[in-house]
Amino acid sequence: MRDLLITLTILASLPFILKRPAIGGLMWVWVSVMNPHSQGWGYATQLPFAFLIAVATMLSMLVSREPKSLPLTPVSLALLAFVLWMNVTTPMALLQASSWVQWNKVMKIMLMTCVILMVIRSRRDIQRLVWVLVFSLGYYGVKGGLFTLRGGGTERVWGPEGSFIGDNNAFALALIITLPLMYYLYQNSTRKWTRAALLAVMALSALSALGSYSRGALVAIIAMGLFMWYKSGRKLAFGSLVLLCAPVFFLFMPQRWAERMDTIGDYHADGSALGRLNAWRMAYNLACDRFFGGGFEVSHASVFSRYAPNPADVHAAHSIYFQALGEHGFVGLGLYLLLGWLTWRSAAWTIRQARGRAELAWAGGLAVMIQASMIGFAVGGAFLSLLYFDLPYYLMAAVVATRVLVEQQLRSGAPRAAPLRTAPATTPQQARRVRAAALDKARRGGGGGGRKKGGNGGGWGRGRPASRGWGDKRSMGGKEDSK
Repeated sequence: MRDLLITLTILASLPFILKRPAIGGLMWVWVSVMNPHSQGWGYATQLPFAFLIAVATMLSMLVSREPKSLPLTPVSLALLAFVLWMNVTTPMALLQASSWVQWNKVMKIMLMTCVILMVIRSRRDIQRLVWVLVFSLGYYGVKGGLFTLRGGGTERVWGPEGSFIGDNNAFALALIITLPLMYYLYQNSTRKWTRAALLAVMALSALSALGSYSRGALVAIIAMGLFMWYKSGRKLAFGSLVLLCAPVFFLFMPQRWAERMDTIGDYHADGSALGRLNAWRMAYNLACDRFFGGGFEVSHASVFSRYAPNPADVHAAHSIYFQALGEHGFVGLGLYLLLGWLTWRSAAWTIRQARGRAELAWAGGLAVMIQASMIGFAVGGAFLSLLYFDLPYYLMAAVVATRVLVEQQLRSGAPRAAPLRTAPATTPQQARRVRAAALDKARRGGGGGGRKKGGNGGGWGRGRPASRGWGDKRSMGGKEDSK
């Protein structure tokens, strides 16, 4: 039954994708992040759903008359430079066979990320993208949270098998990245049942992340929580809520969970932590020896035997930063860090421009929450091999699309009206006399400028005092922006 439901859902979406490319982009995000076919039991797990959606989306882009050019922003240019550099390092790879296999997977992700950048252009599409991401990972968050509640946290929670988040650590980090997006939707939802459902999903997802027994995820959620507290307009209320809820989650978890979290400060006695340090040292030595790095898939015994302090301890990079360093050298790491920094700057610009503008409040709120997600990924990703995990790239696309919309709205908005030219007033009494004189002039219909601006000098004067109508920038700004 699951296989039939998933198959019918994807096949039924194809006509809509051919009609509108943005639907194809959203369907791709759903399939790539959630991996719904992994929830089937039979033939659906083997069908090439992602390929079908990608082909349909490309065809739709060819025939659609909607704008579909790649926005040339600093973020998108940095992404293209990073992709180009990966295509330079791959022919220089140490392990050619496995490197080209991984290259094929990564290039598909990067290609569809560019497609998302091209087709997600409206506020509605951005909101839908956030909903798709929240639904895709919230589904597993609810499942994992209920599993943790049922077992009392005695068993670890794992992600969908065969996906980027199949590992318990990666799964926990994905949920943590999604929590700010859930909170954004909660803030912007008006229906009570939607807000209640989002609260429940957030609570269960947080519990599921704890139930994964991921130490890196715990560090990431603390860093993200501190950032959200700093950005909150109600620091006391937000901090009090966290202080009240956090002990409930921690006390629910069993003793073995607490013992594992305690090993964070005692990494010298932990074999996994020592293995990661060995892998990081190997990546650094490799990048120092080879300008282009080792190419994809360098976590191999032959590579460790040449560059690792302990050749026998072969580990994955377990860090997005050392993964970029080992596979693509210092240039690749620099481009990846530049991409993250430019995305952060773009979100910060959106926050500044949206401040004080009611019509752009949604953009500012989304940018803040994506920054919180970036903090979580930057901290948690320092301990995981998730350099090519597609979720952060989709968030990057949302930042670019949001900024483009804000820029368009700022350019198309009517200029603020200039203040009324009156004699300067330095005291409250003088200011009142100036306003009274201007009001009296407007009521008499005097001043050609009043008739030109308002269309009817007397009517404008009676409806709103001239001095306030032209002098109060906040009032006129809201009036013009609402148009």
